[in-house]
Amino acid sequence: MRAKLVLLAMAAAPLVGLAQDNGSTATTMKNLQAAFRGESNAHQRYLAFAQKADEEEYSGVASLFRAAARAEEIHAANHAAVIRKLGGAPDVQLEEPVVQSTRENIEAAIKGETYERGQMYPDFLRQAGSDGNAEAERTFTLALAAETEHAKLFQNALDNLESFTEARVFYVCPVCGFTASELNFNSCPSCATPKERFEQVR
Repeated sequence: MRAKLVLLAMAAAPLVGLAQDNGSTATTMKNLQAAFRGESNAHQRYLAFAQKADEEEYSGVASLFRAAARAEEIHAANHAAVIRKLGGAPDVQLEEPVVQSTRENIEAAIKGETYERGQMYPDFLRQAGSDGNAEAERTFTLALAAETEHAKLFQNALDNLESFTEARVFYVCPVCGFTASELNFNSCPSCATPKERFEQVR
Protein backbone atom coordinates (compact mmCIF):
# COMPACT_ATOMS: atom_id res chain seq x y z
CA MET A 1 0.00 0.00 0.00
CA ARG A 2 2.80 2.40 0.90
CA ALA A 3 4.54 1.72 -2.41
CA LYS A 4 1.31 2.32 -4.29
CA LEU A 5 0.82 5.72 -2.68
CA VAL A 6 4.44 6.70 -3.32
CA LEU A 7 4.00 5.83 -6.98
CA LEU A 8 0.71 7.73 -6.99
CA ALA A 9 2.44 10.81 -5.60
CA MET A 10 5.17 10.57 -8.21
CA ALA A 11 2.91 9.92 -11.21
CA ALA A 12 -0.16 12.07 -10.61
CA ALA A 13 -0.81 14.57 -13.38
CA PRO A 14 -1.66 18.21 -12.57
CA LEU A 15 -5.29 19.22 -12.52
CA VAL A 16 -6.60 20.52 -15.82
CA GLY A 17 -7.03 24.26 -15.86
CA LEU A 18 -4.81 25.16 -12.91
CA ALA A 19 -3.62 28.74 -12.87
CA GLN A 20 0.05 29.59 -12.65
CA ASP A 21 1.62 29.94 -9.21
CA ASN A 22 1.28 33.44 -7.81
CA GLY A 23 3.69 33.09 -4.92
CA SER A 24 2.95 30.37 -2.40
CA THR A 25 4.22 30.51 1.17
CA ALA A 26 5.60 27.93 3.55
CA THR A 27 2.24 27.75 5.33
CA THR A 28 0.35 26.82 2.17
CA MET A 29 2.94 24.16 1.38
CA LYS A 30 2.58 22.83 4.92
CA ASN A 31 -1.20 22.72 4.45
CA LEU A 32 -0.84 20.91 1.13
CA GLN A 33 1.35 18.30 2.79
CA ALA A 34 -1.15 17.89 5.64
CA ALA A 35 -4.00 17.48 3.15
CA PHE A 36 -1.98 14.97 1.12
CA ARG A 37 -1.22 12.89 4.21
CA GLY A 38 -4.81 13.10 5.41
CA GLU A 39 -6.25 11.96 2.09
CA SER A 40 -3.66 9.19 1.74
CA ASN A 41 -4.54 7.84 5.17
CA ALA A 42 -8.28 8.19 4.49
CA HIS A 43 -7.82 6.12 1.33
CA GLN A 44 -6.18 3.32 3.30
CA ARG A 45 -8.63 3.61 6.22
CA TYR A 46 -11.72 3.44 4.02
CA LEU A 47 -10.46 0.33 2.26
CA ALA A 48 -10.04 -1.32 5.65
CA PHE A 49 -13.53 -0.15 6.66
CA ALA A 50 -14.93 -1.62 3.43
CA GLN A 51 -13.42 -5.00 4.25
CA LYS A 52 -15.01 -4.91 7.70
CA ALA A 53 -18.39 -3.93 6.24
CA ASP A 54 -18.21 -6.89 3.86
CA GLU A 55 -17.40 -9.18 6.78
CA GLU A 56 -20.45 -7.88 8.66
CA GLU A 57 -22.62 -8.26 5.51
CA TYR A 58 -23.21 -4.56 4.97
CA SER A 59 -22.25 -4.77 1.32
CA GLY A 60 -23.79 -1.39 0.47
CA VAL A 61 -21.67 0.29 3.11
CA ALA A 62 -18.62 -1.52 1.75
CA SER A 63 -19.43 -0.12 -1.69
CA LEU A 64 -19.65 3.39 -0.26
CA PHE A 65 -16.34 3.05 1.58
CA ARG A 66 -14.63 1.83 -1.59
CA ALA A 67 -16.05 4.77 -3.55
CA ALA A 68 -14.90 7.22 -0.87
CA ALA A 69 -11.48 5.55 -0.83
CA ARG A 70 -11.17 6.09 -4.56
CA ALA A 71 -12.15 9.74 -4.14
CA GLU A 72 -9.55 10.25 -1.42
CA GLU A 73 -6.95 8.65 -3.69
CA ILE A 74 -7.80 11.24 -6.36
CA HIS A 75 -7.58 14.08 -3.83
CA ALA A 76 -4.17 12.86 -2.69
CA ALA A 77 -2.96 12.75 -6.30
CA ASN A 78 -4.23 16.27 -6.97
CA HIS A 79 -2.59 17.66 -3.82
CA ALA A 80 0.65 15.85 -4.72
CA ALA A 81 0.64 17.39 -8.18
CA VAL A 82 0.43 20.90 -6.73
CA ILE A 83 3.11 20.15 -4.13
CA ARG A 84 5.49 19.03 -6.88
CA LYS A 85 4.65 22.00 -9.08
CA LEU A 86 5.56 24.29 -6.20
CA GLY A 87 8.92 22.56 -5.88
CA GLY A 88 8.19 20.17 -3.03
CA ALA A 89 8.00 16.41 -2.65
CA PRO A 90 4.80 14.75 -1.33
CA ASP A 91 5.46 13.45 2.19
CA VAL A 92 3.80 10.06 2.71
CA GLN A 93 3.18 9.22 6.38
CA LEU A 94 0.75 6.32 6.60
CA GLU A 95 -0.85 5.22 9.86
CA GLU A 96 -2.35 1.84 10.75
CA PRO A 97 -6.16 2.11 10.40
CA VAL A 98 -8.22 1.64 13.55
CA VAL A 99 -11.09 -0.65 12.50
CA GLN A 100 -14.12 -1.17 14.74
CA SER A 101 -17.70 -2.21 13.95
CA THR A 102 -19.25 -0.95 10.73
CA ARG A 103 -21.52 1.43 12.62
CA GLU A 104 -18.55 2.83 14.54
CA ASN A 105 -16.52 3.05 11.33
CA ILE A 106 -19.26 5.10 9.66
CA GLU A 107 -19.41 7.38 12.69
CA ALA A 108 -15.62 7.83 12.49
CA ALA A 109 -15.90 8.61 8.78
CA ILE A 110 -18.60 11.22 9.42
CA LYS A 111 -16.43 12.84 12.09
CA GLY A 112 -13.46 12.99 9.74
CA GLU A 113 -15.41 14.28 6.75
CA THR A 114 -17.20 16.87 8.90
CA TYR A 115 -13.87 18.17 10.18
CA GLU A 116 -12.47 18.46 6.66
CA ARG A 117 -15.65 20.10 5.39
CA GLY A 118 -16.18 22.50 8.26
CA GLN A 119 -12.68 23.38 9.44
CA MET A 120 -9.64 21.97 7.68
CA TYR A 121 -10.31 22.81 4.04
CA PRO A 122 -11.97 26.18 4.75
CA ASP A 123 -8.90 27.17 6.81
CA PHE A 124 -6.54 25.93 4.11
CA LEU A 125 -8.52 27.81 1.46
CA ARG A 126 -8.32 31.08 3.38
CA GLN A 127 -4.55 30.72 3.70
CA ALA A 128 -4.10 29.83 0.03
CA GLY A 129 -6.25 32.82 -0.94
CA SER A 130 -4.19 35.09 1.30
CA ASP A 131 -1.05 33.75 -0.37
CA GLY A 132 -2.50 34.26 -3.85
CA ASN A 133 -1.92 30.58 -4.64
CA ALA A 134 -4.61 29.70 -7.18
CA GLU A 135 -3.42 26.13 -7.65
CA ALA A 136 -3.70 25.32 -3.96
CA GLU A 137 -7.09 27.06 -3.84
CA ARG A 138 -8.39 24.87 -6.66
CA THR A 139 -7.23 21.52 -5.28
CA PHE A 140 -8.60 22.43 -1.82
CA THR A 141 -11.91 23.62 -3.30
CA LEU A 142 -12.45 20.42 -5.26
CA ALA A 143 -11.63 18.25 -2.25
CA LEU A 144 -13.95 20.30 -0.05
CA ALA A 145 -16.89 19.76 -2.40
CA ALA A 146 -16.30 16.01 -2.43
CA GLU A 147 -15.92 15.76 1.35
CA THR A 148 -19.21 17.61 1.76
CA GLU A 149 -20.93 14.93 -0.32
CA HIS A 150 -19.13 12.17 1.55
CA ALA A 151 -20.46 13.45 4.86
CA LYS A 152 -24.01 13.33 3.46
CA LEU A 153 -23.57 9.86 2.01
CA PHE A 154 -22.12 8.48 5.22
CA GLN A 155 -24.87 10.07 7.30
CA ASN A 156 -27.48 8.48 5.05
CA ALA A 157 -25.78 5.10 5.43
CA LEU A 158 -25.73 5.47 9.21
CA ASP A 159 -29.39 6.49 9.34
CA ASN A 160 -30.42 3.57 7.11
CA LEU A 161 -27.81 0.99 7.99
CA GLU A 162 -30.06 -2.05 7.83
CA SER A 163 -31.01 -1.24 4.24
CA PHE A 164 -27.35 -1.27 3.15
CA THR A 165 -26.95 -5.05 3.09
CA GLU A 166 -26.85 -5.30 -0.71
CA ALA A 167 -23.98 -3.99 -2.83
CA ARG A 168 -24.62 -0.62 -4.46
CA VAL A 169 -23.07 1.37 -7.26
CA PHE A 170 -21.48 4.74 -6.53
CA TYR A 171 -20.00 7.11 -9.07
CA VAL A 172 -16.69 8.93 -8.66
CA CYS A 173 -15.35 11.76 -10.80
CA PRO A 174 -11.86 10.76 -11.97
CA VAL A 175 -10.69 14.39 -11.99
CA CYS A 176 -11.85 15.78 -8.64
CA GLY A 177 -13.25 12.83 -6.67
CA PHE A 178 -16.83 14.11 -6.44
CA THR A 179 -18.92 11.12 -5.36
CA ALA A 180 -22.59 10.45 -6.04
CA SER A 181 -25.11 7.67 -5.54
CA GLU A 182 -26.73 8.41 -8.91
CA LEU A 183 -25.80 10.30 -12.06
CA ASN A 184 -28.63 12.82 -12.01
CA PHE A 185 -26.50 15.49 -13.71
CA ASN A 186 -24.82 15.90 -17.10
CA SER A 187 -21.43 16.90 -15.78
CA CYS A 188 -19.58 16.94 -12.48
CA PRO A 189 -21.03 19.64 -10.20
CA SER A 190 -17.50 20.50 -9.07
CA CYS A 191 -15.25 20.39 -12.13
CA ALA A 192 -17.63 19.94 -15.11
CA THR A 193 -16.18 16.57 -16.13
CA PRO A 194 -18.80 14.78 -18.31
CA LYS A 195 -20.74 12.18 -16.36
CA GLU A 196 -19.77 9.56 -18.94
CA ARG A 197 -16.25 9.68 -17.52
CA PHE A 198 -17.34 8.92 -13.95
CA GLU A 199 -16.01 5.66 -12.52
CA GLN A 200 -18.47 3.09 -11.19
CA VAL A 201 -17.48 1.64 -7.83
CA ARG A 202 -19.24 -1.25 -6.07
